Amino acid sequence: MTLSNLPPLVTVFGGSGFIGRHVVRALAKRGYRIRVAVRRPDLAGYLQPQGNLGQISIVQANLRYRNSIDRAVEGAQHVVNCVGILAESGRNTFDAVQEFGAKAVAEAARGVGASLTHVSALGANVNSPSVYARTKGRAEAAILSIKPDAVILRPSIVFGPEDNFFNKFAEMSRSAPFLPLIGGGKTKFQPVYVEDVAEAIARGVDGKLKAGTIYELGGPEVLSFRECLETTLAVINRKKPLVSLPFSFFSTIASITSLLPLIAPPITADQVTLLKSDNVVSKEAEAEGRTLKGIGLLPTLLASVLPSYLVRYRPQGQFTGSGKAA
Repeated sequence: MTLSNLPPLVTVFGGSGFIGRHVVRALAKRGYRIRVAVRRPDLAGYLQPQGNLGQISIVQANLRYRNSIDRAVEGAQHVVNCVGILAESGRNTFDAVQEFGAKAVAEAARGVGASLTHVSALGANVNSPSVYARTKGRAEAAILSIKPDAVILRPSIVFGPEDNFFNKFAEMSRSAPFLPLIGGGKTKFQPVYVEDVAEAIARGVDGKLKAGTIYELGGPEVLSFRECLETTLAVINRKKPLVSLPFSFFSTIASITSLLPLIAPPITADQVTLLKSDNVVSKEAEAEGRTLKGIGLLPTLLASVLPSYLVRYRPQGQFTGSGKAA
């Protein structure tokens, strides 16, 4: 096979993360060559068996350092940015990773003439009171000014085997006397399956999504925070009281734990701010077809996947019957 006949090369930033690893798998199945750009290549070797010999390569890159970004996109025909953080840590701030880093990736993609698919988040808004959502919004604006043909995808909370939402509360239920309903548990979510998100991203790489468009990705159900916890407890066959606590309580907890550098806070002040707003697909996106259904994908039901990976949180694991809850 000559160089001119090689499959297109796709650079995936954050390819070892929760969403990224599923994107790598989806692209590998399509036959693309994939360059996975991550901060710790030594921890991403498990990705290579997802493709054929030599199909997936892993390189070091850090979105805080422009030179590493430029090296990672050399020769690429398409660039995917899956990098995002839910909490700041050291130099990995929202500004550095989600705004400066995203902008740098867009500039690098433009520099090599590559198309770009960027993973943002529902709620991204330059005027949001949340720093997370604000930097996501500013990144989107910067990307479209640099690459007007970029495709931007905004998922709601993403569920799947490695998620940090349903797994977190299922784990908490093992030892906590109750599960907290933050702000009363009224915040609405539209949980979307990680494989559906990865397929949407892969279609962006295929060129099947409209250039310069922001898509909003949500699952088939809109659930309140309370309903999410109730669903989790039902799946893992446990009974725990759900206790409603005000946002102010968690803001205070977040302020205190932020002063303890050696302890990972259970929740940050910015996450509390995020929970004050619903996280669902807008009516405008639905009307304009900028959704999973709009691109021809049938969203996966939460109930069809959740038991497959939350089973380990049942009192006796997979051997727990459907009788009494613990």
